[in-house]
Amino acid sequence: MKMTKKAITLSLGLVVMGSASFAQNLSDAKKAIDAEQYQKATTMLKALVNSQSSKGENYYSLGEVYLREDYIDSARAVFTKGVAADPKNSLNYIGLGEADLLSNNAASANTNFAKAVEVASKKDWIPQLYIGKAYLAAEKPDFAAALPYLQKAEELDASDKDAETFVAMGDYYAAQKKNSEALQNYMRALNIDGTLLRAIVQIGRMYKESRAFPESEERLKEAIAGDVNYGPAYRELAELYMQWANFEPANFDAKAALALENYKKYLDLTDKSFDSRLRYAQFLFYARDFKTLETEASSLSTVSPNDPKSLVVSRMRGYSAFENKNYPQALQYMNDFFAKTKDTTRIIASDYLYLGKAQALTGNDSLGVKNLVKAVQMDSTQVEALAEVAKSFYDAKNYKKAMSTYELVNRLNPNGKGSLYNFFYHGLASYFYYAAGYSAKTNPSKDILVRADSSFATLAKLSPTTYDAYLWRGRVNNLLDSDTDPKGLKLPYYQQYVDSLEKHVDKQTPAAKKGMLESYNQIAGFASYKADKEKAKLYWDKALALDPQNATAQEGIKSLSAPAPKVAPKKK
Repeated sequence: MKMTKKAITLSLGLVVMGSASFAQNLSDAKKAIDAEQYQKATTMLKALVNSQSSKGENYYSLGEVYLREDYIDSARAVFTKGVAADPKNSLNYIGLGEADLLSNNAASANTNFAKAVEVASKKDWIPQLYIGKAYLAAEKPDFAAALPYLQKAEELDASDKDAETFVAMGDYYAAQKKNSEALQNYMRALNIDGTLLRAIVQIGRMYKESRAFPESEERLKEAIAGDVNYGPAYRELAELYMQWANFEPANFDAKAALALENYKKYLDLTDKSFDSRLRYAQFLFYARDFKTLETEASSLSTVSPNDPKSLVVSRMRGYSAFENKNYPQALQYMNDFFAKTKDTTRIIASDYLYLGKAQALTGNDSLGVKNLVKAVQMDSTQVEALAEVAKSFYDAKNYKKAMSTYELVNRLNPNGKGSLYNFFYHGLASYFYYAAGYSAKTNPSKDILVRADSSFATLAKLSPTTYDAYLWRGRVNNLLDSDTDPKGLKLPYYQQYVDSLEKHVDKQTPAAKKGMLESYNQIAGFASYKADKEKAKLYWDKALALDPQNATAQEGIKSLSAPAPKVAPKKK
């Protein structure tokens, strides 16, 4: 987790609450920290610092809470007071070193860690353990620096009294995906203290990361059985169900619902911090609960507007507004997000995706397509959204934009999901765009037809049983042919279409039979034009066998017995 240098107000010493009801012991405060109940732990520790002002461990624990909440400067102030109150206690030097690491001051950290070791007993493993943990808690864990301290702590604790040593070793290995070594250490910790819930949760987490979902669920529920109010177990259970949902699409809705249910329990049992609520918002997005997400993101936008992570809130507001079909609002939020994002490395493909879709659906088609292309260039799986925009142009009969957008789609996604449909609709859009220009006598370029034919040819190659590809190649090549001296470019494709369907009677749907009629008439008409009456009669007879009332075939049969001028067949 990235730490930011925030500060909170520290009154005299650390006294806020004077009530003895909060002055529980340090063990209770540590349990609250472990359960991620930081507000509760803070109140308890402030009371302990007030009543036991000479005990350095109270200051250290309070400073650790502040570090977990990203209040680095406040944590450093507490550790400094702890050093002054109990200079022979190593813990607050360690706290200062950890704050230094989080502030990217390794040299000062080393000085403070060395001082911690200096003031401690040579047989005390706690300083070694906590320095090792400090290196693991850094934004980028320093495994090489952490290991010697953890090993020394294990060596000094020769009788294995402290389960926390083995939890830390487990964390060391788990963070490096060395699950076997991590599991061994977590199990050693549980052998010392079988009620150590965090070790059980960590084992469940490892199973989840290994996609052993049922085993993970079993261990996490074991932790909840140990303490029904242990929040971290619910958080990990929520993470498990969300990941499980994505691996079982058929059970997605049920697993996603369980994920949200357990994350809500986690929030109820902890402090509902900005970070935990932000993660909940992300869960809502993954679970596709966009109505709730829009409400939650709106609420979060007022909580911590200056936090760098507030950009994620802006993102979620844009995404949810779009999914709820509030396109103008979505465009406003996404524009705000991009305006606030000075570090462009934080922009992800889906940001361009939602911006582009919002632009396309609010009238700015050209800019929308440009941003969708950026999304696809960053992540090829986003090409479906660009294809959706292309299809919307096609459905609106804006064939020129549909054609050009599908060309982008097919260039960026020639073999991926939906590519067969994309080639098909590119061919259709190109055909209809050319045909409209041809009818209007605007002399459109035949390159448009060449590209259409290429798309249908690609479709036929990738999916030979998509017989419509042959039919459309016939239509395209009919237009490609000369008006005054046609060469019959259409014939091979019309022939391939009827040959395929004659072999597969089960595929002769009403629409397919209509295509067969067209093909028979086209083949027969060109044969008649070439004075091949035998072939012409054969195919017009086939047309009449499908539809005895077909006027084109009836007139064609009649024309065979009467002399007629040789003219090129009309294009349709």
